[in-house]
Amino acid sequence: MMIAFLKKNILPIIGLLVGAAGGYLYYYYVGCASGTCPLTSNPYISVLYGALMGFLLFDIFKKKEK
Repeated sequence: MMIAFLKKNILPIIGLLVGAAGGYLYYYYVGCASGTCPLTSNPYISVLYGALMGFLLFDIFKKKEK
């Protein structure tokens, strides 16, 4: 059952992981040192936002069932 779920949703899961990594890298290299930027001053929020964007982007390419 779990294997079937993973096979069906592998692309959005990969997008989630890639987006989370991208969000953290954005926080680490670009970030906001002053703390006034709501998305980039906190690593948790950057990772969550990146994961959401990655999920949504990769979900576009998922094949639709008939």
